[in-house]
Order: sequence, then C-alpha cells, then structure tokens
Amino acid sequence: MIVQRHLFAFLCLLALVAGCAESSYVTVRSVPHNPLADSLSLFSRKGPQPSERTMQFLRSYALDDELAGDPHVLLGKVQQIVDKEPSPDSVYAIAELAYVGGAKLQDKKDSHAALDLQAAAVAHAYQFLFDPQFARRRNPYDPQFRRACEVYNSALEAALRISCAQGHLRPGESHTATLAGQEWEMQVVVRGGHWPNEEFGDVKFVSDYEVKGLQNQFHTYGLGVPLIVVRKGQSHGDPAEPYYAPGLAFPMTAFLRLEPDAFANGAPCKRHRATLELYDPLDTSEIAVGDWHVPLETDLSTPLAYCLDDKSFQQLDHPTLGLLRPDSDKAKPGLYMLDPYQSNKIPVLMIHGLWSSPITWMEMFNDLRGQPELRENYQFWFYVYPTGQPFWQTAAQLRDELAKMRATLDPGRQALALDQMVLVGHSMGGLVARMQTLDSGDEFWRLNSAKPFQLVKAEQPVREALAGDFFFKPNPSIRRVITIATPHRGSSFSNETTQYLARRLISLPKTFVQNEQRLRRDNPEFFNPAALIDVTTSIDSLSPRSPILPVMLSAPRAPWVTYHNIVGRLPRRDWLDRFAGDGDGVVPYESAHLDDVASEIEVPADHSDVHRHPRSVLEVRGILLEQLAELRQNPYGPPRMIAAVRPQPAPRVAASTAP
Repeated sequence: MIVQRHLFAFLCLLALVAGCAESSYVTVRSVPHNPLADSLSLFSRKGPQPSERTMQFLRSYALDDELAGDPHVLLGKVQQIVDKEPSPDSVYAIAELAYVGGAKLQDKKDSHAALDLQAAAVAHAYQFLFDPQFARRRNPYDPQFRRACEVYNSALEAALRISCAQGHLRPGESHTATLAGQEWEMQVVVRGGHWPNEEFGDVKFVSDYEVKGLQNQFHTYGLGVPLIVVRKGQSHGDPAEPYYAPGLAFPMTAFLRLEPDAFANGAPCKRHRATLELYDPLDTSEIAVGDWHVPLETDLSTPLAYCLDDKSFQQLDHPTLGLLRPDSDKAKPGLYMLDPYQSNKIPVLMIHGLWSSPITWMEMFNDLRGQPELRENYQFWFYVYPTGQPFWQTAAQLRDELAKMRATLDPGRQALALDQMVLVGHSMGGLVARMQTLDSGDEFWRLNSAKPFQLVKAEQPVREALAGDFFFKPNPSIRRVITIATPHRGSSFSNETTQYLARRLISLPKTFVQNEQRLRRDNPEFFNPAALIDVTTSIDSLSPRSPILPVMLSAPRAPWVTYHNIVGRLPRRDWLDRFAGDGDGVVPYESAHLDDVASEIEVPADHSDVHRHPRSVLEVRGILLEQLAELRQNPYGPPRMIAAVRPQPAPRVAASTAP
C-alpha cells in the first residue's frame, strides 16, 4: 500500500512534468470524402445526378430523356457527337456521365461494369484537360475546369479501389483489359521516390481516414489520388534498414497517364496504352504532361497519422516503461527514421525528454516536413532512450549510436550532408544534445575523483563504460543544437521527495547497481563522497544541485557549432504558476535561459507543450532555413574543413586512451 501511494504521488508529479500520453490518431470515416458530392448529388436519395452544365448539354442535343436508360447507350450517342464535333463541353459531358453511371453501378455492386465506366470517365477527363486541340478553348478559370479535375481524381480513385480489390495495383505489373469499348494496356510504375518496389505492401486511400491528434493537415491540390502505402517486410541490402521504425507507412500519389496519341481524331483510340504512375510527394509535387506543368494532389499528414496509429509503431512509445524500467528490452536506445534515408539531405535529430517518446515530436515533425524547402533539404530522425537513467549515460549511448550510424550509412564519409547535422532536444533531451558538442577534458571525471582515471581498478567493460560517460570529444558532424525548455541549471521538481520516490520506483539494471558497488569496494577512498557514479536516476541528475550542470555550462564547446535556445515562460496568474515560479511550470526561467547562444526566444507555453507551440515550430523552421542560406553561400567549405582538422571520434574512449 505504501509503494502504491508512492507510485501515485510520483506519477501525479510526472503528469505535471511531462504530459506525454499515448493517443489514437486516426479514425475511419463512415463515408469517404469526395469533392463532387455536392455538385453531382452523389449522396442524394435519387442517386448520383449530372451537373446542370451537363444537363444543358444533353438538352441541347435532345438527349436528356436518355438519362434514365442504359448508360452505355447514352454514352455511345454522346461519343458520336464527340467524334463529329469535338469540343471541351462534349468531352467533359461524356466524362461526367461515365462517372455518374459508374457510381450508380458501383452502388449496385457491379464492379466490372463500374470499372468499365470509371475508366471511360478518367480517359475523357484526361482528354478534356490535356488534348492539344482544346488548348485555346480551355479556360482554367471556368468552374468546369476544376470539376474536370475532380472527375479525373474521383473516377481514378473509384477505378483504383476496384483494381486494388482484384490485387492489380503492384509496381512493375502490367495489365490488359477491355474498358469502355477500348483495349487498354496499363503498366504500374514508380516514378521517383526512394522506396523499392518490393517495399510496397497494402494500399489504403487517404480519403477513407480522418486525422485526430495532429493540428495541421498538409494536403496539396492538383491531379492524382493520394494513397497510404504500408511498408512491406524488410529491404535486403539496404544499410539503413536497422533504422526504419516498425509499422511504417508512406505517402504516394497515383496518376494515370495516357499515351500522347490516345486522342487521335478527337476521340480515344480503340487500343492504347496507359501508365499508372506512383509518385512520392516528399520528392515530387509537380509533373509534366505534354507542355503543361501539373501539380499533384498529395497528402503527407494522413499517412503519418496512419503510421502513428499502427500497433507496431507504438512499440517505440513506452514512456512509462522507459522511465521505471530502463533495462527493459522495449526501452533500449536507438535511432529511428520515418522516411527513407537520403545521403544528400541534412539530418535533423529530435531527442525527447523525461517520461516521453518520439510521439512528442510529431506535431513539430508534421509541420516542418510540410514545408517544401525543408523536406527537400532535410531528413528527420528520432532518438529513443530509457529516460530513467542519468542523462550523461544517455549522452554516451547517443555518441555510440551516431558513430555506428555514420559507419553503417557512410563508411567512406562521402555524404557531406551528414556533416551538417542539427540536434533538437526538448527538456532533458536538450542536455543530451548539448553534451554531443562539448569537450570533456578532465573536468567531468573530476566530479568523480581527483585521482587519475588510469588508477581505477575495474573490469574492462566497466572501465570502457566509465570512459564513455566522462571522456568525450565534440562530434564533428553536428553543426547546430536547438534546446527547448531545457533545465540547463536543473529543476526544483527534482528535490529530496521526488528523488526518494524515484529511487523507490525506478528499477535500475542489476549490472549498473553491482558495478557501482564494485567500484566503491575495489577502490576505497578513491571516489568523492558525492561522485556522479552514485547518481542512480534521471531525477537525481536533474537536481539544481547536480554538480555536472555548471561543468556543462563552462565546458569548452565545439567552435563549429551554433547554439539556439527556446524558453517557455507562462504568465503568473494562478496558484500553480506562482508555486512553479517564473518559467514554464517545471523549468524556471533562470534555469532555461542562456546568454551564450546565437538566438533565444520566449514562448508562452507550459513545459509539456512548448515544443509543440507554433512559435517554437516557426523558430526551428527559421533556424533550418538560416542554415540552408549559409550553405548556399559556401556549400562545401564547412564539412571539408572540419573533416580535415578533426578526426572521427571512436565509438567509446577505450581505457588505454583515456586520460
């Protein structure tokens, strides 16, 4: 019962500190969204009906009475008009009528006949939009032009749904079919992007999902069908494979391209070829069709939300387990990517804080990746670690992970973009990030003992771990560090009570405890009374009295690194703000503030939301754009200069090379 009371009090405190809870991001709509729903009365009791513009065309040719009959008969008569007097109005009319007829048949579960008509709708909408003979008569300001785009998109999605149900949407496959009286040869091809064909698993439609949990939705408008592709299996031979997060899904846009001669004599040929092109919107947002530049319809946020809602991905979201059970297999540290690795893009590594996980970054990630210039030049990575351990141990593990990553992805050190890395750390993650750019000298070790490290009596693995924790050089590949709501001078929430509760509730690895005991036993009178090796939990390490914090602030920093800082500062209005002091409710302003940085802003948000606040996102965005501007002025100098004067640090400082 006492332990339960301690647990309740401790978790209540942490709810104030972190506030990062698991949540569901995606729910399925009862009816897919369709921009033609209103103009074509798709959901009326009478069923889909043509627009007034098409009805006027039918009345002009005395065909309005044919509307209630066989749609194929009506389409045949309209096709005769198209063949005799091709015009944008007649081609649009047949596209819309085919779409309406296909929608009615699909409601009746006649998928083959529905596919036949939807293919005809796609072909004629494509003709309306791209047939050169209509170039002078097309008016992009006419609402009919936009409806033609919507007919193309909606009919293509309807056709793809039927094709997916039949298993006919795999990259590299070819299909032949007779549709709308024409013979089609269609090939499915991936255009651009970095996911290989074998990685394409199940295909979902963006329009089937609505996103809850991400404030902003990044959707662009044009032609094509936005898709969610579930990543299938593992990519053999890809060195980045170990870094891909489980349960990945990625965005794609499908665009059906007809051959240039598909509209000879004003009508589709009896036999023609088409290519279903799949585009990665992270790389391609516009394509060329003849002489026209065509924006693609894309969606980046819904595939991201689908991924976040996947149970496999949620294996990375164990903040409580990572806090209370740092030795759990599910809390092991690691670098993870949500997009394919690209050697020409600068990594932005996001490091979460106490009792948190990569989920806490998804708002900022979604907003930053939604900006074309940023996603074209940056790739976003995430570091997962058990937050119950002291932060300097996490920093040592991250040094190892970054060295291993570079050796795996770029053993020849040819990828210059990797030498422009940006670290973004929230709360305790900011301390972890900052430690990647410091030169330890002897100062960190002296917090343990005034005696030389070489005199420590310990087994080799223990010596290596100690050396890695307290002897390190700045990473030559890191160019900027952005700290957000970071307790550079500690937090009063780490006090005697919370430290006591943390020691009772956080279950440290047995080897960690045993190693500390052996060090004290085998090295009597060697260590200081309050040595860092005695600090057992992250709560202890964040105390305002923690001796490592002032050493970090005064330690030599890498001259090639630019530092930025974001501070949360709430107005002092209620009792909780007055109790927490001047700051974000957890980290006081005087602890979060830094003088020796290139920039610092204050954000009116509490500790758990400051990194999600629009001002913080805009600040990070501005910093990243500033880096790009500097690189454009001198694109090759900095990384080559650093590589020439700074050797790559070893994954850990071996005992034989430590001071």
